[in-house]
Amino acid sequence: MENVSPSPSAAQSREIATLGGGCFWCLEAVYQELNGVDKVESGYAGGLVAHPSYKQVCTGNTGHAEVVRVTFDPQVVSFQEILQVFFTIHDPTTLNRQGADVGTQYRSAIFYHSPEQKAIAGQVIAEVNAARIWNGPIVTEVTPAGDFYVAEDYHQNYYRDNTFQPYCQIVITPKVAKFRKQFTDRLKKA
Repeated sequence: MENVSPSPSAAQSREIATLGGGCFWCLEAVYQELNGVDKVESGYAGGLVAHPSYKQVCTGNTGHAEVVRVTFDPQVVSFQEILQVFFTIHDPTTLNRQGADVGTQYRSAIFYHSPEQKAIAGQVIAEVNAARIWNGPIVTEVTPAGDFYVAEDYHQNYYRDNTFQPYCQIVITPKVAKFRKQFTDRLKKA
């Protein structure tokens, strides 16, 4: 577990969102471009094994989901907006699956850090269901954030470092393009 204690002023002005929506590389690539996001870390959450490796998580036996921990400035981007992006860039109606990635480690999950985040998650899920954006009901789990384990270094900034790798081109690039098109006004300035 990585416990980083930010300075009191940083802690007061930043929030954390921990989200699982399939492969963490996809979520990381999108949130790195969202205005108001300071940091995105790929990692593991929601499981029973301390300090799991990627190889262990891939077995589906640790209980962990591949997640991103997003540190953001709520004065620039709200938790609700973070979730609106989340429900746009992955399919929250497929249980333990995103495309060809199958297993509990690829589940759709919101690991909330406060009662307010829990309430906002419930509200956004209700809105997405009511809008019938997806062909089925949302199956995203909403559970308290527990331990977060940072993934191995080669998983960090994966899309930025491997843009032309086939998985990135076929799976991640379309998600990033969809995000850029739908949230043009929310992109970081170059």
